Amino acid sequence: MPDITTLPSHSLIQDEDLDIEAIPSHPLGVKPSGNALLATSNIRTAIGSWQLLPDELILLLLESLDGASLLRIGRTCKAFYAFTRAEELWKTLFVRSSPDSFTWRGTWRSTYLNLPATKVPQIDCSNLYSDALYRPFNCAHIQLDPYVTKIPARNQIPRLPDLSPEEFHEKWADRPFILTEPIKEWPVYKNWTMGTLLSKYGQEKFRAEAVDWALRTYGDYMADNADESPLYLFDRNFVSKMGLAVGRPDETPDPAYWPPTCFAEDLFSVLGSDRPDRQWMIVGPERSGSKFHKDPNATSAWNAVLRGPKYWIMFPSGDKQDPPPGVFVSDDQSEVTSPLSIAEWLLTFHAEARRTAGCMEGICGEGEILHVPSGWWHLVVNLEPSIAITQNFIPRAHLGAALDFLSNKADQVSGFKKNVENPYQKFIAGMQDAYPELLKEAQEELQRKAEGKKRKWDDIVHGKVDPDEQETGGFSFGFGDDGSDVEVP
Repeated sequence: MPDITTLPSHSLIQDEDLDIEAIPSHPLGVKPSGNALLATSNIRTAIGSWQLLPDELILLLLESLDGASLLRIGRTCKAFYAFTRAEELWKTLFVRSSPDSFTWRGTWRSTYLNLPATKVPQIDCSNLYSDALYRPFNCAHIQLDPYVTKIPARNQIPRLPDLSPEEFHEKWADRPFILTEPIKEWPVYKNWTMGTLLSKYGQEKFRAEAVDWALRTYGDYMADNADESPLYLFDRNFVSKMGLAVGRPDETPDPAYWPPTCFAEDLFSVLGSDRPDRQWMIVGPERSGSKFHKDPNATSAWNAVLRGPKYWIMFPSGDKQDPPPGVFVSDDQSEVTSPLSIAEWLLTFHAEARRTAGCMEGICGEGEILHVPSGWWHLVVNLEPSIAITQNFIPRAHLGAALDFLSNKADQVSGFKKNVENPYQKFIAGMQDAYPELLKEAQEELQRKAEGKKRKWDDIVHGKVDPDEQETGGFSFGFGDDGSDVEVP
């Protein structure tokens, strides 16, 4: 067992089942800063006046350099070599100028420089002590089992074989749940594996965060990377790219998949071709996933797992519901700040989150489908290499939330084509034609809520209510036009 001082401080307070032997040594031998207290030498002194700067600031300054400059400064001493080997530096450089064709070499640095593994020098930097350099490596190698097992009974997401539309609308539209049966007849569930996708679509390009890569290249990346936050393939145009038919078998010839009957109603369908993005194929390696967010435009969502189980942790929405532990929302509720990676959040906040009221957790396995109600915070992490399909929708139970969002948070509305100038008015017109009674009921509900808030404000002004008890709005995450990598469950 390694000396306990070789681990960062946050690794010393984890679940008792955490196996610290599973964390390998840093490839360059870098150790956490705390080890410097007992060290007889520290190669950081070789960087001269730079040693007066915090490590985080050094890395920030190095971000302004190009590849050639990073190589030059990395040759000056072992310490600078270690700093210039930081993967995020090379990932940023590569993404800025990603070539149409390249070979993934196992790391961003090697791929950017087109260096085979045999050409990468392994310099001994074991006398360098830096949390900023060690933390990403440690986070990339934590074991997930301690965080996704032993879920308290009170937190467990309910599991059901199936639901009728009536049962969903009456009892479950506001609750997360996992369905265990509906997708097992889908052709994509029966036929899709990473191997079959690569053989048929290997040369097709799909969106993976900020880059468009051939699926075969992304498959190489999935099989060989050690990123703290692995690149996530999250493509909204997969149906057209793959020539798939989507719809129920009794309505669509040779469909690839179809929504379970309980999710069939989607009020955004009144917009026809003007509706916002709704379908995504999601592919990622173990440890990939999405940090805490809410789904765009106050929609609900379903997420169908075709390969590789996913762990979910979720928190309800509400006027008085705080964001999950470790998540901070800006005053205008348009931005979310959280730790840099899922692993860092697990290390730092998972134990607290599991004790927080309203927390729900579960593992959605292959052939299962998870429901995320409108407004719920959720984080998801893949426990194995994963393939999934997800779709956003508006059920009648959340029509009011969608109307309120489109009307009052226009700056956060996302996923619409640029030629759709006023999504709210277009949606109102579509609902008026197709579902006038539902629209009327939702508008009356919003009016009652608005009047209730006005009365509460009047009471506050006149000293009848504690201002700390007044309602506040909730944050909602939106997808940008560049194709976000955040998972829509």
